Amino acid sequence: MAIAIDFGTSNTVVARWNPATSQPETLKLPGLSAISAQNPPLIPSLLYVEDAAQSKVILGQQVRDKGLDLSGDSRFFRNFKRGIGTSVQGFVPEIDGQIVDFERVGEWYLSQITRSIRELPLQVDSLIFTVPVDSFEAYRNWLGKVSQSLEVEQVRMLDEPTAAALGYGLADRENLLVIDFGGGTLDLSLVRLDNSAGKKPLGFILKWGEKLLAESSGQKPKIARVLAKAGQNLGGSDIDNWLVDYFVKTKGLVKSAIATRLAERLKIQLSLLDRATEVYFDDENFETYELELERAEFESILAEHQFFENLDECMNRVLQQARRQGLEIGDIDAVLLVGGTVQIPAVGRWVEQYFDREKIKCDRPFEAIAQGALQLSQGVEIKDFLYHSYGIRYWNRRENCHSWHSLIKSGQSYPMTEPVELVLGASVENQPSIELIIGELGAETGGTEIYFDGDRLIAKQLAGQTPAQPLNDKDGARSIAQLTPPGYPGSDRIKILFRVDEQRFLRITVEDLLANATLLEDKPVVQLS
Repeated sequence: MAIAIDFGTSNTVVARWNPATSQPETLKLPGLSAISAQNPPLIPSLLYVEDAAQSKVILGQQVRDKGLDLSGDSRFFRNFKRGIGTSVQGFVPEIDGQIVDFERVGEWYLSQITRSIRELPLQVDSLIFTVPVDSFEAYRNWLGKVSQSLEVEQVRMLDEPTAAALGYGLADRENLLVIDFGGGTLDLSLVRLDNSAGKKPLGFILKWGEKLLAESSGQKPKIARVLAKAGQNLGGSDIDNWLVDYFVKTKGLVKSAIATRLAERLKIQLSLLDRATEVYFDDENFETYELELERAEFESILAEHQFFENLDECMNRVLQQARRQGLEIGDIDAVLLVGGTVQIPAVGRWVEQYFDREKIKCDRPFEAIAQGALQLSQGVEIKDFLYHSYGIRYWNRRENCHSWHSLIKSGQSYPMTEPVELVLGASVENQPSIELIIGELGAETGGTEIYFDGDRLIAKQLAGQTPAQPLNDKDGARSIAQLTPPGYPGSDRIKILFRVDEQRFLRITVEDLLANATLLEDKPVVQLS
C-alpha cells in the first residue's frame, strides 16, 4: 500500500490509497492529528525535544495539548522545515549536550510520523514525499537520506504543485495553474495534462526504486507536463511574524511564543470574520493578553510588507514562461488553490484579478497535495524541467569577487538528450590538476537568508543576488582532472560534458584532449544516497 506524506511548514497531511474504494483518503494518526470540525486531520508541524541524547521527542497535536508551544523553551521547534538544507545564520541550540540542527529535528519528526503509521493496521510498502518546487538539492538530499532509514521498499518524491493538480482530479481540463501557498512557501506551477491517453491524466516526476507498474506491464502511462513554475519563501508563518511585529509596535506586546500563537489564531479567524479577538491569561506571570484586529487593518499590514507585489512577481514569472510556449492567460483552464494561506480572503481577491471566478477551485486546500501524490502508485509519468540552473564558479576580475557562469539553464527538460560541453586549459605553468566548483544556482531575482530573531526563525528575501549552493566545494571533490603530463597555458587541455539524468542528478564526463583519455565518465556530482 502506498502512503503519501505532505510535510508542510505549518501542517503535515498523511494519506493512503484505499484499494477497496480505489480512492485516496486522509489518515488520522492518534495523538498526532488535530481534530477539527472545519478541517481534515492535520498534524501540526511542531516538535518538542524531551531528551536529545535519546532522540525522545513529542510532536504534532501533543505539543499543543501539553501547552509546550507557548513556553518559549529552546526545546520547542516550529517552522523548522524552512531551515532544512539552508545555511542558518546565528544561534543553533545545544540540547542535552547535543547540537540540534533543523535537519535533525526534521528527521525526528518524519521518523516518528512513519512509526505512527506503522502502528496502524496497514501494510505499507511505498512512501511518496512531496517537496516544494523551489527547494534546493540540499533539501532533497536530506530527504533522501532520511528515507533510507525507513523500512519501505520504495520511496519517491513529487513536486507539491504537480501533486495538487493531480489531487483535484480535473480529468477533463488540459492546462492547470496550481497556486500552493502554505506556511513557508509560495509555489506556482502550470501543468498540462494529456487527456488523449485515457481516463486519468496523471504524472510521475521523481522516484527511487523499481520501474513503475505501468511501465513494466507494457501499458503506455498518462503524461502530465510542467510548463512553467515559480516560487519563493513566503507563507503564513511570515504573516504571523508581521502581526506580532505590529502588536509589538502598537500595543507594546512582548515577542514570545504566546504572541506568535495568538497572531496565528487571529489570522485564521480573519479568514471567516471581519473582526477577530484573542485573549490569553498567563497564570505564571499573571498577565492578560488581549489582541483585536479588523480585516481592513490586517490587509493593510500585508500591503506594508509588499505581500501583493511578491505575489504579482511570481505570477508574472509563470505567465512569461507560459507565453514563451505560446500560452496566454486565457488558455489556462482552471486555477487550483492549495495551502492554508489561500484561505485569506485578500489572496482570493488577488487571484480573481487575473482569472474568472468560475475557473478558480479552492475546496481542497489541505488534502489535494497528499492525495494527488498517491496517483504515482497508479501508473504515472510526468515530463518536467529544471527549476534551478547549474553552473561553475569563476573569479570575476571586474568585480574582484567570485561569480557564477550558468551552463545548464533553468527550464532545461530532463533527462538531457544532448550534454553541455565546456573546454578548459591550464592557467599556470606545470599545472598538475584542474579544479572546478560546480553549483546549483537559484532564481535570478534573489535568494533567501534564514536567521533567528529571538526564538523566531525568519526567512528574508535578498534582492539583486543570484544565490548558489556549491555541490562539490570540499576537500577531495574540487579536483576533476589529474593532468599527466602537467598542463601549460595556451592550449585546450580537457573537455567536460555536463548532463542531468532522469532523477535530476548532475553528471560529468571529463576527457583529456592531450592524452586522448577519458578521466571521468558520467560521474554524479550530486549523489542522493
